[in-house]
Amino acid sequence: MKVNTMKVLLAVDGSAYSKKMLAYLSTHESLLNASNEYHVFTAQPALPPRARAAVGKEIVDNYHTEEAEKVLAPIHKFLLRHGINASGSWKVGPAGASIAKMAEDGKFDLVVMGSHGHSALANLVMGSVATQVLAHCKVPVLLVR
Repeated sequence: MKVNTMKVLLAVDGSAYSKKMLAYLSTHESLLNASNEYHVFTAQPALPPRARAAVGKEIVDNYHTEEAEKVLAPIHKFLLRHGINASGSWKVGPAGASIAKMAEDGKFDLVVMGSHGHSALANLVMGSVATQVLAHCKVPVLLVR
C-alpha cells in the first residue's frame, strides 16, 4: 500500500491553542507521521515604529529572533519526540496574512493551526488569525479547537 505524503505547515503562536493542536495531531497518525514533510511557522507582531527607532535595528532583530525561538523550540522538541524532524521559520508581520502567504509560496498541501474558537460576532468585531488565514489562504486549513 502506497502512503500519501503531505507537505504540512504547522502555524503556531506558543499559546495553549498551539499545544491543543499538537495534542490533536499526536492522536491522528495520518496527520502526524514521518512520511509527511513538516514546516513549523510563526509570525511575530512588529514593534511600533517609535520603539524600533528608539532601540535600533540590531536590538529589534535580536528581540524578534528570541521571541520566535521561544515559540518554535518547544514545537520542534515535541515533533522530534514523535520521530519528525521539521524545518521551521518565522516572519515579522500580521499573522493571518503571513501564514496564508507561507502556505501558498511553500506549496503546502495543508495548514494546521489551533483556533481560539471565538464566536462569529467576536470575529466580526475583532477578527482573528484563523479568520484571516481562512480568508486569504487557497490551501486547505485544519483548525483545531
